[in-house]
Amino acid sequence: MDLTLGGHYVAALYGLGFLLCLVARSYEWAIAGLTSRLALFVSLVVPLGSGLLTATLPPVLPTMMGLLITLLGWVIIDYASRYLEGDPGQRRFIRAILFTLGLVALLVKSDNLLVMMLAWSVSSLSLHFLLTHYRERKAARIVAHKKFLVSRMADVCLITALFLVYQALGSFSLPVLNQQLGQMTILSPELNIAALLFAVAAILKTAQLPLHGWLIQVMEAPTPVSALLHAGVVNMGGFVMISLAALLNLAPLAQSVLVIVGSTTALLAGWVMMTRISIKVRLAWSTCAQMGFMLMEIGLGLYELALLHLIAHSVYKAYHFLSAGEVVAQTIHQDYFPPAVRIHGVFGSVLCSAVVVLGVPMLWQQWLVNLSLPLSASVILILGCAPLFWRATNAVRSGLVTGVLRSGVVLHLYLLWHSTFAHIAPSTGPEQVGLLGFVCVVFILLYLGQVGIRCYPHYRVVKRLYPWAYNGFYLDETFTRFTFKVWPAKLTLEQAQTQVNRNHSTAGESV
Repeated sequence: MDLTLGGHYVAALYGLGFLLCLVARSYEWAIAGLTSRLALFVSLVVPLGSGLLTATLPPVLPTMMGLLITLLGWVIIDYASRYLEGDPGQRRFIRAILFTLGLVALLVKSDNLLVMMLAWSVSSLSLHFLLTHYRERKAARIVAHKKFLVSRMADVCLITALFLVYQALGSFSLPVLNQQLGQMTILSPELNIAALLFAVAAILKTAQLPLHGWLIQVMEAPTPVSALLHAGVVNMGGFVMISLAALLNLAPLAQSVLVIVGSTTALLAGWVMMTRISIKVRLAWSTCAQMGFMLMEIGLGLYELALLHLIAHSVYKAYHFLSAGEVVAQTIHQDYFPPAVRIHGVFGSVLCSAVVVLGVPMLWQQWLVNLSLPLSASVILILGCAPLFWRATNAVRSGLVTGVLRSGVVLHLYLLWHSTFAHIAPSTGPEQVGLLGFVCVVFILLYLGQVGIRCYPHYRVVKRLYPWAYNGFYLDETFTRFTFKVWPAKLTLEQAQTQVNRNHSTAGESV
């Protein structure tokens, strides 16, 4: 039995559920729920069964991604069945989400580059119906229109890249491509261009600046759609880039583009996120920043870190979007951070974090000789763990002890997952000193911005930066004006009448 059959079974189950919902006039939620449970069961059982029959282990990466997708699909469909109760568009929602899940399952399980790219492109089309679930809302139509334009730009890049790959290597099979690329030391011009186009497509589909506005503004869609988008679909850009690691390792230009665009997006979106109050908007900016971090890690060749990032981000975002309605109730039981208290040791925290991050692996190397961290991963961990040493009081000793314990736990968890994912993801790519220096500068700026916005909001520099950060540095407005001049969105008569009624209602309230 083919080891990839589990993925085809899962995609076929979602497709069967979609077809049944097309002809069924009732019991759609029962069909969707049964489909999601069967898909989860198959993703767990079929890889084991096929591995026993062939006496070989199934590919761990596709198996893990398939399990993640089916788990998210089960949870989101179960949540949506209650969330959309009484909604007139339930039937359309069920069909679209089953179709989308089937395409994503096919993408993560396929070993054919052409099939992966087709599933990736068509999934964006099916997602369009989910984003426009409330068709009468003008904002939803505009956001979906912007998403449609960006996705079609990415599709042009993918089609051109596929043509160049087939012309140069004569195959779309990933095992064959990886075998041929493994024998190369320098890429041909066609493959260099193809790698760059794949990177640009991933940048477009993961909502990197300045083409990020659609991801931030999809809050008009139902919460289950936001959970599916932020936890599943938008992460597929990272998975595709990890699958193309053999190509990217030989393409310095594509790596540089991923690192520069990804880290810049992470920096700016991270600053913007800290200025927002709305929980869903804050989560959306967080997704934009996290996708930037993921692409940056891939550009640096840290594929095991990017894979860990992808899975952790998917679970984290699914939980937080589906529990967003409980945030207000949770906040009531929490004390707000006293605005008059300054956090001490924000710069000494970096030194303390460096001691822990560099010292712990050195201690473990006495027993685990092969344990090591790439320099780029160490830099990321040092600045990432530094806020754990922040203190809100003058109790230096207690703050230091707490910081050491927190950072130690985080570091050990990372070392554990790093060792695990190193056997699943492609091997670490070549390290480029120039890109690493650029990333260090970006992380320092991100850390300084976090310190300024949170600890010194009344400083002149922070006051000047804050309005720009709050408005997303006005990047989306520029892109929106340009795109709507090239291809404006058209409202239907019903939508136009709805907008007129809203304007009249607003005018009446003001009078």
